[in-house]
Amino acid sequence: MTDPQQPSGSFRTRSIHVGNQCDPATGAVVPPIHLATTFRQPGAGKWGEFDYSRSGNPTRSNLQETLASLEGGVGALAFSSGMAAIHGVTMMLKAGDHVLAGCDLYGGAYRLLHKICDRSGIDVSLVDLTDLDAVSGAITDRTKLIWAESIGNPRLSIPDLPALAALAKQHDCLIGVDNTFGTPALLRPLEHGLDIVMHSATKYLGGHSDCLGGTLAVAEQELFDQLYYIQNATGAVLDPLSCFLTSRGIKTLDLRVRAQSQTALQLATWLESHPRVKQVLYPGLPSHPQHQRATELFDGAYGGMVTFELDAGVEQTAKVCESTKLFHLAVSLGAVESLIEQPATMSHASYDEADRKRFGISDGLIRLSVGLESFQDLRDDLDAAIQSSS
Repeated sequence: MTDPQQPSGSFRTRSIHVGNQCDPATGAVVPPIHLATTFRQPGAGKWGEFDYSRSGNPTRSNLQETLASLEGGVGALAFSSGMAAIHGVTMMLKAGDHVLAGCDLYGGAYRLLHKICDRSGIDVSLVDLTDLDAVSGAITDRTKLIWAESIGNPRLSIPDLPALAALAKQHDCLIGVDNTFGTPALLRPLEHGLDIVMHSATKYLGGHSDCLGGTLAVAEQELFDQLYYIQNATGAVLDPLSCFLTSRGIKTLDLRVRAQSQTALQLATWLESHPRVKQVLYPGLPSHPQHQRATELFDGAYGGMVTFELDAGVEQTAKVCESTKLFHLAVSLGAVESLIEQPATMSHASYDEADRKRFGISDGLIRLSVGLESFQDLRDDLDAAIQSSS
């Protein structure tokens, strides 16, 4: 939970200081990692602040304190993965409930909603969240959750989050958003009236491809208590070492994301003029259909993800992805090294084929996660790979 005595200040300052108090025992400026799984209690039936590491751990509490401050929430929870965090949200639902999710949706979330939640009798509909009329028409009296992505995956669509939050309130349903691509450095959805914000901490929060995790931050105490109960009951908590690594990554989050965004914009601009490129999707480009909305929502930058489409088939597109030297061919994103992937065969392979076609996940689509390498080196690497597939 947040502590009113913690330092105030800018996002960047709080990311370094909140939840990272000096160790009172030694004066160490970096809090120690608490690996203990159980804690000695003051008496039988008398509980200290921590009792068992599934229910609470000092290192996890530090990270959650940082996240709650940065997100502007009443509290935050750290999960064993991003998917565990989303699953925690869906476990508030019951048979007969309806989830309305965006059609520009991460493949793992698609799989969870369509292949796991449906086993519990939860209905799922996908809709273009940038079309408010379509959203309003898809909401039923059984809709209990709207699930959005602040920047859609993989086509980088930008929904009108404040308007969606107003719709959710009007229909008395929860609204949550996966803000992994946006990061709290650029967008804080709770400030726009949403109930829940989720991150795959594996990505930008950790930032170095070395820890797996997920987070939730929430706007209201009652909702936090429900989600904490679910997490404690089911046990999908983040381990202390991963909490430490995520806390360390958050200290440089603002710097990294803004540098990655600058290079991403340069690459997207260059790709728009490339003769082999059919389409470029990047919120920072004036050509993006929701560019103005992104400019209004985001804090001075547009993120480090770029998607573009080649006028090519699945094999030719795969060859481009396989030919880069600096861009690693890998799923995941948001770290210091740049990654490249083909959504149709990788991150979104869990989509039913008909849904891939319906939602524009073509064989020629390529998704980039832009790291911290120089623009010139990344441009040359990408250009050589595209030319090699000619």
